[in-house]
Amino acid sequence: MLFNLIIKILFRKDVEEMAVVYATLIIKGKKNFADVPERIKEQVKQVLIDLDCPELAE
Repeated sequence: MLFNLIIKILFRKDVEEMAVVYATLIIKGKKNFADVPERIKEQVKQVLIDLDCPELAE
């Protein structure tokens, strides 16, 4: 049980970091929102909204 909790915490942090990476690549024009894996699309969308670029999350 403790192991599962540790894994959840670690993966949550990784997802947040990957969302920022994908958002950065989208802003620079290297990737499109369609290229983002489904499991982190909501986090990437939120990062883009926070950066005043919601139009890139379509």
